[in-house]
Amino acid sequence: QVQLVESGGGLVPPGGSLRLSCTASGDFLSINTAAWYRQAPGRDRELVATITTSGRTTYAESVKGRFTVSRDNAKNSMYLQMDSLKSEDTAVYYCNAAIELNRRHYRDYWGPGTQVTVSS
Repeated sequence: QVQLVESGGGLVPPGGSLRLSCTASGDFLSINTAAWYRQAPGRDRELVATITTSGRTTYAESVKGRFTVSRDNAKNSMYLQMDSLKSEDTAVYYCNAAIELNRRHYRDYWGPGTQVTVSS
């Protein structure tokens, strides 16, 4: 019943910016820690950023200083502001979140992904 959906992907030139959004819908109590992952063809899925319910964040070394993760609990949404994009950022970006379905009962959910292509 719970779904995560990403949006905001697209084609941008090197040095450009994109803002990804992830919105949860369905019947649940809250969203716990959430994260952005990405996967390029032929590569393993990698963790890009995480954010707790209180807004504490972590980032992969490859995106520090360029990406910013945030969330709006009232809107059940999480965002990834990506600046100074490089060709190596090209990947499918996935939203991931631990959803509290019932009190202290959590389940991990994934969105279907959104394509980000950085190219001239």
